[in-house]
Amino acid sequence: MNLDHSAVLQEARVFNQTPIRPRQSRVLLAKILFLIYRGDNMSTNVATNLFFSITKLFQSKDMSLRQMVYLAIKELSTISEDVIMVTSSLMKDMQSKSEMTYRANAIRALCKIVDPSMLPGIERFIKAAMVEKSPSIASAALVSGLHLFGEAKDVVRRWGNEANEALNNKGLSQGPSFFGGAAGQSQVVSTSNIVQYHAIGLLYAIRQHDRMAVLKLVQTFSGQNKSSSWLGGSNATLRSSMAQVMLVRYAVRVMEGDPSLQGQLHALLEEWIRHRSDMVSLEAARAMCQLRDVTGKQLTSAVSALQVFLSSPRPTVRFAAIRTLSTLARTHAEAVQPCNVDMEGLITDANRSVATLAITTLLKTGNEASVDRLMKQMQGFMTEISDEFKTIVAEAVRSLCRKFPAKHSVFLAFLAGVLRDEGGFEFKRAAIEAIMDLAKHVPECKEAALAHLCEFIEDCEFSKLSVRVLHFLGEEGPHTARPTMYIRHIYNRVVLENAIVRAAAVSALAKFGASPSADPALQRSVRVLLRRCLDDREDEVRDRAAWALRITDDGDARDKYVRDDSTFALAVLERKLVEYCASPAASAARFNFEAVPRISRAQEEETRSRVRMETMDAVLTGSAVSTPAQHRLGARDTSEPSTPAAGGAAAAPVDVFEQQAQYASKLNAIPELAAFGAQPLVSSQKPAELTEAETEYVVRCIKHVYEGHIVFQFDITNTISEQVMEQVEVSMEPEEDVSDALQPVVVVPIPELRYDEPATAYVAYERTDPDTFPTATFACTMRFIVKECDPATGEPEEGDDGFEDEYSLEAADLGAGDFMQATYIPDSHTLWETLGQAGEAVETFALANFDSIEECVERVCELLGMCPLEGALKPTSKAAHQAVFTGKWMGATRTVARTRMTYQKGSGVTMELAVRSEDQGVSELVVSSIA
Repeated sequence: MNLDHSAVLQEARVFNQTPIRPRQSRVLLAKILFLIYRGDNMSTNVATNLFFSITKLFQSKDMSLRQMVYLAIKELSTISEDVIMVTSSLMKDMQSKSEMTYRANAIRALCKIVDPSMLPGIERFIKAAMVEKSPSIASAALVSGLHLFGEAKDVVRRWGNEANEALNNKGLSQGPSFFGGAAGQSQVVSTSNIVQYHAIGLLYAIRQHDRMAVLKLVQTFSGQNKSSSWLGGSNATLRSSMAQVMLVRYAVRVMEGDPSLQGQLHALLEEWIRHRSDMVSLEAARAMCQLRDVTGKQLTSAVSALQVFLSSPRPTVRFAAIRTLSTLARTHAEAVQPCNVDMEGLITDANRSVATLAITTLLKTGNEASVDRLMKQMQGFMTEISDEFKTIVAEAVRSLCRKFPAKHSVFLAFLAGVLRDEGGFEFKRAAIEAIMDLAKHVPECKEAALAHLCEFIEDCEFSKLSVRVLHFLGEEGPHTARPTMYIRHIYNRVVLENAIVRAAAVSALAKFGASPSADPALQRSVRVLLRRCLDDREDEVRDRAAWALRITDDGDARDKYVRDDSTFALAVLERKLVEYCASPAASAARFNFEAVPRISRAQEEETRSRVRMETMDAVLTGSAVSTPAQHRLGARDTSEPSTPAAGGAAAAPVDVFEQQAQYASKLNAIPELAAFGAQPLVSSQKPAELTEAETEYVVRCIKHVYEGHIVFQFDITNTISEQVMEQVEVSMEPEEDVSDALQPVVVVPIPELRYDEPATAYVAYERTDPDTFPTATFACTMRFIVKECDPATGEPEEGDDGFEDEYSLEAADLGAGDFMQATYIPDSHTLWETLGQAGEAVETFALANFDSIEECVERVCELLGMCPLEGALKPTSKAAHQAVFTGKWMGATRTVARTRMTYQKGSGVTMELAVRSEDQGVSELVVSSIA
């Protein structure tokens, strides 16, 4: 581990000695490889000299030394020059008369260094190696084909027949196994399995763009197509469990995109779940649990299989099963509940990873009656696990607190207890965040929770956590019955802590003094404490104290800086600041904060909570943090902002604002639309599907509203592998006459649309009358030129000029809600009273097509295009509900909408909608958006 780079390179002179010294050369090669793997920088000149010194070792017949030479050549090939010179030596070693070990390693090394233009020259050797009876040689050739596929697709596609023959080859030799060891029948089975695993991977890489070919591959080896001879017919079997696992993944990948194959997919997975191999059964159960729109009934077989695996004697099987159940419990907790008894037995499992997953899954699926027992078991469990697992448990308890608020005393006692234990920053942070959640959402335990937090900061070793707690005390403490008891703990921090914590304590004191519920005596006491802080030795503390004294005397400043419950959408603010700093006019113009949307702190906290839960689930499952499915925003760029969940701004306002900012950036990058970027982008609506998912063309529309223009974005996917589309554009014809308000100005076609490569076309209209906001329905038709192509390569046939064709789409609607920017407006009640009835519009609607208030309020929010305030989308009653929405018409005119809804079974929802705006006409337009 203490190798010196220069010393190792000096030792390389041993390669030039005659005769060759195999043992010393092997040790030196191992040192060189270690330096490369360690990440030591090696110049191209040094690497090239070293490379050619190593090639002299080809004169040695020592098998172990030769294997090290092959490995060194592969690693040095990426940083050396003229490595192609060693091709002749490697080609000699891969001849059929060479030593078997030489052949396999030579093939791997040669395919690593060979130039794609030289590949046809060695193609016949590789194809012959694929069908060799020796598993090591066949596997080396197949893996090399996979590595070469990315650089020479056209050549590797010709190797399909050989890969198919290797997949079905039963005549493998009974010599030494691929991993070494004695000859024998048991070794034959394992080595042939490796070949099958690699062969099916190469076959899929070759056929992956041909959905029917992949489907046939799956059907053949799953036993559904016994009569087929394309891949061996009834004799085609997969002995390799690893190959079967890959087949499960390919089946899900090809069938999940085609709804017509869903029934067949479920039948296949049901069969694989009953497979004799634990590996295949686990993979099938995992795939079943991850299917979109899977029902509890369909999950029964998968959960039953996983339940059996929970009692497996092998820790790896238990871990795989409990990890899958933990992921499933997030969305289908009721389906996992039958496994609760088995999971409780895993709490004491010797493998702490299994025990942690069992605990966190039980916390998701358990009922209120089991909470006391679970928390008691966890008390002893927490002392035996690492900080990472303690953090996961604390996050799980935090989620459970909201689920069973009646058990707040049990949760609070547990969390307060773990805070006293030894632990790192992340663990302590997770515990205090859980206590804060309890204090905010369970009023009965607020004072007890705040008391525990006060006790924690009296002896806290992490300044960041002290600052977080002080901020929370400043937010919640003034609204309790006895705020003075918290002021004492806060001022102790001013006396005893470092400058960072002292500054946070001053800010917390300021909130007590500025609270509207604070009595005059309390305000005077706070001012006395703040004056003492003016003599602090740190300027940050002194400045904050002076600022706090200033705002406590000024009512307007108090409302603006302390009591304001809104904040900027930080992702959008960051993006606009970057754009502002990059603009040439930045020095001449002030930054426009009015262009940055605002959200409530509750909404910001909700978004952070969602991200935190996704991160925790990713840690539990060992996967990357999940992100929504992404689509390409334009033909010139393959990246696009994520699509929000149903409900648009209602679901995640911060995500919607960030998405809108990303849309604006992408649209500005398109030359034909770049001029629109001088105007602010008012709103971007969520995608509307204009075709069915299973049709030959999949099209969705996204509307972007600028101050003077409207852009329709059409994301188009071609699902026909036998054709290429050119000059794809969408023709829009309004069903009503809107020529006096809208004029088409730009059409951006897609030059070329290949199979399964989404691209985007645009149609832009100009609003000719700034005082008119037209609503219309557009009939949409997609027009294009079709050319036949080879499904394997995707290239159009030579001499084919194609023919013009068109495809009718669903209509695209432009509604009044599209002109509204969903923006949080603080103190909406005051704004409502200020606007008064002069700018009010009221209408009553009978909405018989809704079966619940929750469904109705989500649809109303979508039509209005406004931001729902806290609780608007979460009705507490099934019979009646009131909701408040805020927004800015065209990003400028403040608007508030209030709805009152009642529901009766059989007659649907009756809703009264009242809208007040700074412009009476806007109120009437907003009301008209509910058709």
